[in-house]
Amino acid sequence: MVPKELRYTPQHEWVLAGADGTVRIGITDYAQRQLGDVVYVQLPPVGDSVTPGEPVGEVESTKSVSELFAPVAGEVISCNDALQDNPELVNSDPYGVGWMIEVKLAERSATDSLMDAEDYRILIEEDS
Repeated sequence: MVPKELRYTPQHEWVLAGADGTVRIGITDYAQRQLGDVVYVQLPPVGDSVTPGEPVGEVESTKSVSELFAPVAGEVISCNDALQDNPELVNSDPYGVGWMIEVKLAERSATDSLMDAEDYRILIEEDS
């Protein structure tokens, strides 16, 4: 499952651009399947600045711990607090209620350099 309206990173994060210079970020369906059952999600505090490629949180599963990387630069304006009590939302709906953070972009064009759905699909087919 690779929604066409999203942008993607090689580290398996997805980005949904909002109309107001913000983005919503989470991990892809491919990533959550690789991790297995998610048991804990650590997210950055609201107000933190994020830098592309830098870790901004962790996703812990029954198999391993994986870092969440910032795909864009900006300021964290919201975190999905539902993941504190229900981290399994990442598994059940990674593109919906399993989202992780929202960021106000430092530059509106920041998502332009991310992969589109077709490029991401090719990447995960090569990984399989």
